[in-house]
Amino acid sequence: MKKHIFLSLLSIFLISCKTRQATTKEAQPKVSTTSFFKEMKKEQTFEQLKINSQISVDMGRFIPMIDATIYIEKDKKVWLNAAAIFINVARGVATEDGIKGYEKWNKTYIESDFSYLNNLLNVDFINYKAFQSLLIGRTFVPINEADFILDETPSGFSLKTKKLQKIKDSDYQMSLEYSSALDLKKIEVREVSGKGNQLEVYYENWADYGSLRLPKTVKIIIKGEKNGQIRIENTKFDFNKMETPYSVPSNYTKIEIK
Repeated sequence: MKKHIFLSLLSIFLISCKTRQATTKEAQPKVSTTSFFKEMKKEQTFEQLKINSQISVDMGRFIPMIDATIYIEKDKKVWLNAAAIFINVARGVATEDGIKGYEKWNKTYIESDFSYLNNLLNVDFINYKAFQSLLIGRTFVPINEADFILDETPSGFSLKTKKLQKIKDSDYQMSLEYSSALDLKKIEVREVSGKGNQLEVYYENWADYGSLRLPKTVKIIIKGEKNGQIRIENTKFDFNKMETPYSVPSNYTKIEIK
């Protein structure tokens, strides 16, 4: 039970954003193949994002629907507070140093580097920067232009590895799909060496949020040693600053999750 509570907690971090004044049209100028990589590497401009979301998690065992408040300070931290069945159940924070979280049902907590999140997603390349990019629908896998084949499609662009990408001890094949406005639609990462783990992330219902363009829905599919699915639907978003307290109660017990 403890493992799945923390799995639910950590899965909440995998979230994109929705604002109060969203429009669904593709208002962005079209991107050409010659400017694709330059445009793709542009960062979103924001200082903080606050998101209210509903997350459903299917990891082979019942986990109730999670209501989450997520607060992102760009390039600094991701903070969350989670509730299930109208009861606050967990809180966590991610920084460049790693991930911390505690849950109230069993009065336990964890402290980990990003190896735990990589293990959850069956990959080994997630650091804070990649993590933050994943949350807001940006390209979170390492892209070297010389190692990828870019094709223009009727609906946008496709990007595929022309040779295996070696990251740490694993070799990966990667494929990515974008709209003509460069909205990221899908990332598929397949481990060729090792146990053939696979990660698929789908971004849907892109919209304009002030100066930002972000997806409303995110679906994460995990295959291989572990199998599961995480679906995220966002209900409210704003740019206001907020307090992000985090402290583990003194009577909680630290646990290790493998």
